[in-house]
Amino acid sequence: MAGGKKITGVIFSDLGQAASFMSLDWVQNLLQEKVGFKPYPATLNLRLESATEIRQWKLIREENPGLDFPPADAGFCSARLFLVEIAGRIPGAVLLPEVKDYPANKIELVAPVHLKEILGLQDGGSLTLEFLAMS
Repeated sequence: MAGGKKITGVIFSDLGQAASFMSLDWVQNLLQEKVGFKPYPATLNLRLESATEIRQWKLIREENPGLDFPPADAGFCSARLFLVEIAGRIPGAVLLPEVKDYPANKIELVAPVHLKEILGLQDGGSLTLEFLAMS
């Protein structure tokens, strides 16, 4: 399994579309059921900037299929969830949409708190995730 593997990425702001998705009741309820916490209604984006980090993320996905995140509405895609510990202390999950051409170097994080505020993060800063073993 992928437990104990770490990835460090660079924080960046994207299109801002995740906030409306993350605010949907079915998304909030399903995430709470799947990952055990009510998520803050937005994602934090990380960009993997080295070939090593991109390979590590690919290896994690190959070793662990993650948790299924089926859409409750036909207008949305399926996704996979990977449990992580953020900055060594905050529970979270990587939300990986199952769409064609999703960037191999992009990671979207969900957490029970506003990560930028709680951790004092800004775009351009780095953040490390540790992937947790999933059975």
